[in-house]
Amino acid sequence: MQDTREVESVDVVIIGAGVSGIGAAKYMINDFPDRRVLLLESRASIGGTWDLFKYPGIRSDSDLHTYGYEFKPWRHESAIAEAPLIRDYLAETVEEHGLKDLLRLGHRVIAADWSSAEARWTLTVVVTNDAGVEREKTIKANWVFSATGYYNYDEGYTPHFDGREEFSGDILHPQHWPEDYDYSGKRVVVIGSGATAVTMIPAMLMGDGAAAHVTMLQRTPSYIVSLPRVDKLAVTLSKLFGAKWGYLLTRQKNIWLDYLFVSALTKYPNWGRKQLRKWALKELPANVDVDVHFNPPYAPWDQRLCVTPDGEFFAALRDGSADVVTDHIVRFTENGILLKSGKTLEADLVVTATGLNMQMLGGIQQTVDGNPVKVADTVLYRGALMSGVPNWAMMLGYTKASWTLRLANVCRFVSDVLRHMDANGHDIVVPIIPKGLGTEDLVDLSSGYMRRSLKDLPRQGTEMPWQMRTTFVKDNRLFKGHLIDENLRFSAHTAQAPDLTTVGADK
Repeated sequence: MQDTREVESVDVVIIGAGVSGIGAAKYMINDFPDRRVLLLESRASIGGTWDLFKYPGIRSDSDLHTYGYEFKPWRHESAIAEAPLIRDYLAETVEEHGLKDLLRLGHRVIAADWSSAEARWTLTVVVTNDAGVEREKTIKANWVFSATGYYNYDEGYTPHFDGREEFSGDILHPQHWPEDYDYSGKRVVVIGSGATAVTMIPAMLMGDGAAAHVTMLQRTPSYIVSLPRVDKLAVTLSKLFGAKWGYLLTRQKNIWLDYLFVSALTKYPNWGRKQLRKWALKELPANVDVDVHFNPPYAPWDQRLCVTPDGEFFAALRDGSADVVTDHIVRFTENGILLKSGKTLEADLVVTATGLNMQMLGGIQQTVDGNPVKVADTVLYRGALMSGVPNWAMMLGYTKASWTLRLANVCRFVSDVLRHMDANGHDIVVPIIPKGLGTEDLVDLSSGYMRRSLKDLPRQGTEMPWQMRTTFVKDNRLFKGHLIDENLRFSAHTAQAPDLTTVGADK
């Protein structure tokens, strides 16, 4: 039967209109104003993470002077900002840089099929209109830039809990928080001690609709540090030098301060542990044992540190509206949670802040000349191109610095590759793993959601340029100079189809 789906042809498709995709679209149209670019977003609005999550207090854990774009100053005085402010910033970026004409909302890419004979990707896209009616269309593109993030938007991670069905209250995962949910006056237990829990707990205790009491139930403590919400030096620099230069100076200040802080904690973990313990002890009330509840068994930066702006989390512990319990769950009961210690935590609402399910490429199924691509079998070239996969770039950020700091370098690298192809009459490029290259895990954190997903992630090499660094300062050096080398195989589709096999990688 003939396929009667709508077909559209473009030069570049960017998948995902969150912070990375919007920035990538701006860089791409600046570098190649004559190329036709599309920005596809599966949801009905832009913003990615900052539009998806609706739980109380949702905010960035990174300062917006480094999380924001280098080309657009962050003007709000709050350096650590909540989701509505970040969404406004992204909407302004779309408006100011003319990205509305590129943007297609309700466009979910479900499959991507590469043809070497055509030197193009064929994307199968499910389009959802305002009424919720779906149809399929086809988009053909010479290049794809994936800015889909690193987790599954459809489902968060919740471990099995015995007796869950017996609980008479509500159980909610932060990823699926009802926007109008009323928790006022409720006894709340938040399971988890990561960034989401540290964010939610003080937020649920503020205002007229506050919860009666919130308990953070953790199996393993996290490192939690207090940072000022307002960067006073940033405010001063903006007054002295104007918004643009004040922002750029603050950005450089924060890049180096963060780098020195992370470097010190990772190079001297025993000192780092003592320092973090000392800071926590100063914030905690006398009845909270720092060594039981805030002294993790792992070294600093084996997992991400949690930030609480202006010490809000610690303030909730001091005034008694929140507490922390470190224990193991035996089962849910009708009225709460039975713990291994024998204690029962009574609750009207249980929040399972138990993490994410990681997912590469937004779950898109790829094929190359009819052969399925298994992402876990690929190795990332400069942390941006996948071995054996032609004309496809992806954006991955840092684990120990603001995610978005890597975006400008990845986009400049992709633009350099495209210019090289234009100058030499090529329309296909594919990274080929050199013989004998060893590989290692892509991520360097021990967080549960990352460890659970290693089998599904691409790998990195043990040598440059098949590696990516976890901080901006070190990684930035790797994007200097001439970046086109023998690891990239270029060809034209009019010639013999290139050999795209991935050889020589040690798994």
